[in-house]
Amino acid sequence: MLTNWIRPIVRPLPQWSPVAVAPPQHATSACMHWEGGEADVTADHTVASLKPLVIATSLDAGQDPVIDYRDRMTGELVGALRLGRLASLSIDGAPVTLYRVTAGGHHCLRWPHRHWNRWLQNRLMRKQPSSQHALMAPSAVQQLMVAYLCPRPVVLVSISTPEHRNMFPMDLIGPLERSGFYSLALRNTNVSAEVIRHTGHVALSCIPAAMKPEAYKLSEHHRQPLPDWHALPFPVRPSQERGIPIVAEALGVQELTILHSQDIGSHIFFIGRIANDERLAEGCQLHHTPGFYQAYRRQRRMPFAEA
Repeated sequence: MLTNWIRPIVRPLPQWSPVAVAPPQHATSACMHWEGGEADVTADHTVASLKPLVIATSLDAGQDPVIDYRDRMTGELVGALRLGRLASLSIDGAPVTLYRVTAGGHHCLRWPHRHWNRWLQNRLMRKQPSSQHALMAPSAVQQLMVAYLCPRPVVLVSISTPEHRNMFPMDLIGPLERSGFYSLALRNTNVSAEVIRHTGHVALSCIPAAMKPEAYKLSEHHRQPLPDWHALPFPVRPSQERGIPIVAEALGVQELTILHSQDIGSHIFFIGRIANDERLAEGCQLHHTPGFYQAYRRQRRMPFAEA
């Protein structure tokens, strides 16, 4: 009992919680507010870059909108992001607006635990920088976690050409609902980034939460291509539209045709349309959400299932 009491005092919550969620997630809603208007953007905002931290949406919400995140079970505000307009794009006749994150915070933990946990997490990031933490300032990572209050699905991205094959996990993905687009934000150091630009086609395998170990192991292929499809730790099959190898046990598969790519700081922002959408099985998909949101839901006896 004493250990449970003292742990949050000396140790931060995990930054990210891998959880099992049936897609599409309905735990959290996101509403964008601006002068004279508001709109639901739960399925219409994605992360376009990490450095700078940029949000993309189909909406033109003026110069400095705010996104509020609410837990749908409790109705409580759990976080918010303040944005500043960066650029407007027109792709295939449809608009996409890019917003830089200027501030943000959450309300999942009570004061002073919220501030103390943030201090502990920031200290740990400075002492033990990961590749992401080395890329982003701790304050930006905290803002990124707010964007993940809507749990983000993890997919395995497949690329296949006669000269290049690869499969790696991504969660910087998602729909831009009003425009009909689907986006991916890929680190500009990814070994397959220019191949995707050239071919204009990828396949996304929506993986069951139980495949988390295999998915995380494939993170190494952000830096090196796959030598052979037989090197994968699970079976694959060809996708329906273009015959790209996909996870045979996937819950679903989406094949994208890339319409536009844009360099935004640390990432290449790809925008495409879904050319083929296969729904194959019911089940819970691997998602990521911040540890403080899982703690919020656990305190209210409604935690996400751990992956």
